[in-house]
Amino acid sequence: MDSTKAPLLGKTLDELTQIVLDLGMPKFTAGQIASWLYGRKVASIDEMTNLSVKNRERLKECYEVGATAPVHEMRSVDGTVKYLFRTPEGDYVESVYIPDADRATLCVSSQVGCKMNCKFCMTGKQGYTNSLTAAQILNQIYSTPERDTLTNVVFMGMGEPFDNLDEVLRALEILTASYGYAWSPKRITVSSVGLRKGLRRFLDESDCHLAISLHSPFPAQRQELMPAEKAFSIVEIVDILRQYDFSKQRRLSFEYIVFKGVNDSLIYAKELVRLLRGLDCRMNLIRFHAIPNVDLEGADMETMLAFRDYLTQHGLFATIRASRGEDIFAACGMLSTAKQQANKQNNETV
Repeated sequence: MDSTKAPLLGKTLDELTQIVLDLGMPKFTAGQIASWLYGRKVASIDEMTNLSVKNRERLKECYEVGATAPVHEMRSVDGTVKYLFRTPEGDYVESVYIPDADRATLCVSSQVGCKMNCKFCMTGKQGYTNSLTAAQILNQIYSTPERDTLTNVVFMGMGEPFDNLDEVLRALEILTASYGYAWSPKRITVSSVGLRKGLRRFLDESDCHLAISLHSPFPAQRQELMPAEKAFSIVEIVDILRQYDFSKQRRLSFEYIVFKGVNDSLIYAKELVRLLRGLDCRMNLIRFHAIPNVDLEGADMETMLAFRDYLTQHGLFATIRASRGEDIFAACGMLSTAKQQANKQNNETV
């Protein structure tokens, strides 16, 4: 990729229209470019054959498609594939392809590192480096070998999507717009710790599904696990969510990693039922992927089943998310951290 040229990938139709007008091309050329990018997913401007040679040359002077292939991949015995992408700044982000019967989900990242510093998350241990552009977010989909098999995309990779909301919303527009991927918003889920500055805006400006990282219904304990609780409590989050209608197409879910001896007893299940009573939502119980230097363990399956059954029996629909890719560092941030550490060691020995 030529760092002197701007990527066309990640541009909305309005932005493409401005580009072609600035270059003296007909306005309708913007729609043609969008079709080549998001419909046919071309690798180069030269492939946009319904543009005149003159216009293609004009476009190539300042722009390129901007797609870059993953630099590394790891394949699990269960079919899960983790891809590592390199940013122009030399940082790394991950995406994970998860095939499951008739579904194929891609988990994408929105930032390099993360500011949230959740105790159980490897990405948080990296600290925050940068936010991805819409082009870099979409490139994870565009350049994944299995892209044409995807049924769903989840923003549950590295970073906090609401901390990079402008670029995330731009990517969501392109994924769902008729000029873009034309996906139904029901195929896309965005996960967040629940940042105040982004929650209402996301709910007002997007129809995609929302998943909130909860992990404890007790504010003091949630703050120990997730420092973001101090700035914006789960109680406030739930109060805002009650003002929106989730009874139709948009789905609201809560993510709850079940930690052994920490948040896995029925006291927690009872408090979750109380906290979320009357809210149209579901609970995703998640097995914990152990990460280095963190004194947390995953609960056993018997405990998780009892937890799930209590929630469901008391009106809070709950499922246990299948654990995937444990043999390939599937927990967010582990592969990119390993790559960064290896690069640092190589530089030190040179």
